[in-house]
Formats: sequence, structure tokens, C-alpha cells
Amino acid sequence: MHASGNPSSMHWSGRSARRLLDDARDKIARYLNVEPASLVFTSGGTEANNMAIFGCLSLAKPGRVVVSAIEHPSVLQTVAYWCERLGHELYLVRPERNGCVDDETFCAQLNEHTVMACMMWANNESGIIQPIESIVAACRKKNIPILVDGVQALGKLPIDVAALGADFVSFSAHKIGGSKGVGVLAVRRGVPLETWALGGGQERGRRSGTENVPGIAGFAAALGVLNYADTVNVRDGFEEALLKKMPDVTIYGKNSPRVANTSMFTVPGMDGETLLMQLDLAGFAVASGSACSSGKREPSHVLRAMGVGERAARSSLRVSFGAEHTLNDAVALVNELVRIRALLKHMAGL
Repeated sequence: MHASGNPSSMHWSGRSARRLLDDARDKIARYLNVEPASLVFTSGGTEANNMAIFGCLSLAKPGRVVVSAIEHPSVLQTVAYWCERLGHELYLVRPERNGCVDDETFCAQLNEHTVMACMMWANNESGIIQPIESIVAACRKKNIPILVDGVQALGKLPIDVAALGADFVSFSAHKIGGSKGVGVLAVRRGVPLETWALGGGQERGRRSGTENVPGIAGFAAALGVLNYADTVNVRDGFEEALLKKMPDVTIYGKNSPRVANTSMFTVPGMDGETLLMQLDLAGFAVASGSACSSGKREPSHVLRAMGVGERAARSSLRVSFGAEHTLNDAVALVNELVRIRALLKHMAGL
């Protein structure tokens, strides 16, 4: 079956592409447990979040928007942008020191003036899982539209969008081994959403533009292929070895519920960006803060929201283990960290 045709065209090549697109939509819908018509394909999680926020806030009278302070930049920046231009009040809810947003604290900010809420499923830096079920339930009870950024949850946690009941849930293909530049927004039936892009009327008129059929088909094919469950042993082994060789390291969210593959930690006295570059030279790919905010020297906004000091936040690194990684890989990374730290201390005359 060919994917080269335009799925909106009536000729044989277009019909072939349309079948591929429809089959992929059906498979993704079954996996997420939503109606196929509720899915809007996008260029990734960032666009899906932007679509939900603009699509909701542009239809609402000026009111309050309640958002966790640890959201991905595609939520925080977008909400701030549209709140300023549309006259909404933005209220940020900080997490506890353990990295979890307290659901009672969050829900206490939901009132009759609230026009939207945003709460991520799992944090992209710390991996800490947030109490979205109770927050979504509170929003539904008060008829407040809520966006759940599910990008980090896909492939790592059980996903049932219908059972969750959120109005908008965003996902990205590349987090499960699919193509980069493909995402999806699940929109609950009956929830109003302003048109995001005008043109040919694709995606039921919600987002015009020829769909990325190969990317979407790859998204569907990638579902359930990678098993992140076993990476918890690699991640835990890494942290055990790290604390054994560097007892002064702080691991964030160690005692909080986390997705299986993520570890975020601070190496005291070291600049995180310098450590990152030295590890890169040694063949290890790690991150400092959000990978989607590369090139920025600002300390992690997630750690700062958790009450971590600026110096410690600048000394942090984030490691994400893949299904292909082993405990030997984790130990090798620890050994390289020990070597680099000793080298940098020696160079600094410490």
C-alpha cells in the first residue's frame, strides 16, 4: 500500500494513503481507548499542547487558568502567552519538595472563574508521576476543561484516556520509538475547540494541512513495541551505584512514584552543562533540564519550582534509559561521572 498520495485526493494513490491513515487512526484510538474521531494528528506534543490551549482559551471569557509550575515549556509559555493576550489570569501551583503536585492544593485553586486547567501526567525532567486522576475528576465535577500532557506517560504507564476523562490529552510518537515530528491530541467528545489551522479542512476542520501519513503509520506501528518496564532495574542500579561512589549526590523524586527510565540528580560543586559536555565527549548522551529547551543556560524550572536552590539546579543532570540499555551501561556511566568529576576538581585545584 502506497503512502505517497494525498489522503484527501480521490484518485487511487490518495485512496491508498487514506486507508493507511484511517487504519493508523483506528489502531492508535484502540490503544488509547478513545473514539477515532477524537484524535487530531499534529507535528508533535508541543503543537498538540498549543492547539488545546489556544483552542480552549480563545473561546472562553476572561477568567482564571490553573497550571502546575512544572509543566513542559510548550504548556507554560503557551498559557502565559494567551493569558496575556486574551485577558486571563494565570495561577501557577508549585509542587511539594518531593516533586509531586498536591492534588488538594491544586484543586483548591479551581473556582467558578476558572476557564482551564493544565496538569501533566509525568514530568519530563524528573519522571515523577502526578496525581492526575483526582485533579481531572475535580475539573469534570466543576465543568472546567483540563489538558493533560501525556507525552512522558506513553509507553511507560497504562494509558486509558476514556477512563481518565480529561478534555484534552497530548502525546508524541518519538517517545515510543516512532518518527519525530508526529503527535496527536485526543479531544473528549463534545468539548469545544477553536480551529487551530485553516486551509483544506483536514482533521475534521480542526487542523488543516496534509497529514503526515508515513509518520502517523509509524506512530501506530510503534505502539507497544518498546518495553520500558525493565528499565527500572537499570535506572535503580544506576542510582545505587551513583550513591555508593558519590554519597553527596541528590536524586530527585527517589521516593516518589516515577516512570521507570528517568533519573534526575545533582552533583554538588559541578556545573551540569560542563558535565553534560564531558559525558558527550565520552559517548554518553544525557540532558540538563528539558531536552526541548536545548541551548538555554537557565537552571531547571522544575527543580526551582520544587524549592531547589539555583546553584544545585545548575548542577543537575537528567538521564533517560532506553529499552536497549543494560546495567553494564549504567555502571559505565557512573564510572565516567566519577572520572570526570575527579578530573574537573583536579583542574580547578580542589
